[in-house]
Amino acid sequence: MPSMVDPEEYGNAVTRLISAIELRPLGSSGETLSQISLPEDAPVDVKLDMTELEGAVVYFLGPTPARPGKVIGSAGPTTSSRMDAFSPKLIAAGLKAMIGKGYRGAEVRQALKEYAAVHLAAIGGAGALLSKHIVAAQIIAYEDLGTEAIRRLEVIDFPAVVAYDSAGNSVYEKGAG
Repeated sequence: MPSMVDPEEYGNAVTRLISAIELRPLGSSGETLSQISLPEDAPVDVKLDMTELEGAVVYFLGPTPARPGKVIGSAGPTTSSRMDAFSPKLIAAGLKAMIGKGYRGAEVRQALKEYAAVHLAAIGGAGALLSKHIVAAQIIAYEDLGTEAIRRLEVIDFPAVVAYDSAGNSVYEKGAG
């Protein structure tokens, strides 16, 4: 099995990581990052505008309400496997990266390989710190869900590491065997 790309090589900033895997620049360029966080009982057939996913990055989170004068509240990652039922379809529609925490299922890992996408891990429990990298947030769907609404986020130097790469390697399995 090929060795996993060492996250240290790219630093912990999505800006450098995304550039390294030849996706559109994120971070200091001010490009956007979308957030999807749906309730656990959401139907699998939830309809999203898939045309907006080409080359996009999705961050799985359920932020806390923003304090006065802040763009967003605490914005730590949610467990990505909650989105495994949706992820292969999103990846097939052009999604190039996802950010969350924890393991991904076999179907998601296969879709990452098939469509040359990656899954990035953000540090759980660091939501207050991560929110400082979010400079704008705009609700784009499901406003009635409150903090669980879908938002378009603008980030700068968002810290994350490659958890699953497009060659099928996993940071969770590195050194195993």
